[in-house]
This record gives sequence, C-alpha cells and structure tokens, in this order.
Amino acid sequence: MLIQKIIFPALLFVLAYGLNAQQKDIKLPPEATEVWEPQPRIVTSGKTMNTPPSDAIVLFDGKNTDAWSKLNGDAIEWTIEGDALVVKPGSGDIMTRRKFSDFQLHIEFRTPAVVDGEGQGRGNSGVFLQRRYEVQVLDNYENKTYSNGQAGSLYKQTPPLVNASRQPGTWQTYDIIYTAPVFNKDGLKTRSAYVTVLHNGVIVQHHTEIKGTTEYIGWPKNIAHGPDGIQLQDHGNLTAFKNIWIREM
Repeated sequence: MLIQKIIFPALLFVLAYGLNAQQKDIKLPPEATEVWEPQPRIVTSGKTMNTPPSDAIVLFDGKNTDAWSKLNGDAIEWTIEGDALVVKPGSGDIMTRRKFSDFQLHIEFRTPAVVDGEGQGRGNSGVFLQRRYEVQVLDNYENKTYSNGQAGSLYKQTPPLVNASRQPGTWQTYDIIYTAPVFNKDGLKTRSAYVTVLHNGVIVQHHTEIKGTTEYIGWPKNIAHGPDGIQLQDHGNLTAFKNIWIREM
C-alpha cells in the first residue's frame, strides 16, 4: 500500500511533465531546434560513383602494391595486369599494411571469365574485415552452393539477402560499412561487430551482427583484438581486384 502511495503520484507527475513539455515545444520558434555548430566537414565525392572521395585512403589504384604485404610482412607476389591486382595461386593471402577499426570499404572484383569447376571452386576468394570476418567472394552466377558460403555472405554465418552476382568475367563491386566489435579490459566482448554490404549496388547484408570469426570448420570465436588490416584471400583461383579504397569512420 505504501509503495502504491509513492509510485502513483510520481507517475502522475511524469505524465503531467511530459504533456507540459510537449505543449511548450509546440510554442517554440523553429530556430530553437536548429543546430548550426559544429558544421560537418566537407568531403568531395568522386567524379563517378566508384571513384574515391577526397578523404579516402587508396589501397590499390592499379599502379603499385605498396599498401599491401604478405601475412608475414614480405612483399606480395600477386600480379598487376592492366589496372587489376590478380591472385597468384599458391602465393598466399595478402593484407594491408595499415590497420583499421570502423570503416567504409569499396572494392571491385572479377571472377575468371572461363568457368572451371563448380560450387566453391569457381572464382573463390574473400575480403576479411580486420583479418577475421570474411565477406565471401565467389562466382555465383548460375552456380549453386551452400547459401551461407555464396557471394555476399558473411562466410558460414549469414547468407546474403539476395544473389546479385553478375556473369563470370564481369567486374563487380562490394561497398562495405563495418563497425568493429568492442572488448572490455578482461578481453570479453561487450558489443558485436556489424556489417552492411552492397553487392553491385544491392543490399545483401543489412546491419548484420557478426557473431565472431568466420570459421571454415566450427563455431565463431571471439578473441579480443584492436585495429587490424583488410585481408584478401588466395583460394587458388585467378580472381582479380581493382579500385580499392577505404574511409575511416
């Protein structure tokens, strides 16, 4: 009874205060809710849809591979053909020398025009966010495989919302918006990573929670880490990449 006597008057006060505040808002001039400072910084967009904006870090522009290394830090063996960076099968994955946390990543890829194999054997590669969380690269044009392993999937975790794959030998785009996980001082994850992926301009991952590392065998792992590189996979196929840039957020 005592609790009711305390809570009920308090509830009436909150309701009355809220109603009064709403009534006051109605009487406010428009200027009262305008924010003028600080002004957002100016970023000049690219000349075309896929060219880097003024604040982007260019990771590959078709001219050199200075931004990349092997996983052990050595110079990469992948080849530049025209303006494309092509996997050299058997030479191993490559990664950016620079490390990142939250970012917007643009990358274009092309699976081989000559179809060889099926399922996971066609144009297989991957874009690893912070070297742990793979967005699958694969030729999925009229090529069926397990849904959480096809192009645009968060590998072995979340299938893409749709299959937006183009024909083999055709350039395709990934635009990836990534928010890194947060770990406390004891190494426990307090917030998951999230990713949004547009494949050829089509949303295939929409603010998808990343449950942990994208393992080929077994369940996701959550081991504390900080900023880390973008890693591209050598899966034995002649998959090519170009026009790679990133914006830190």
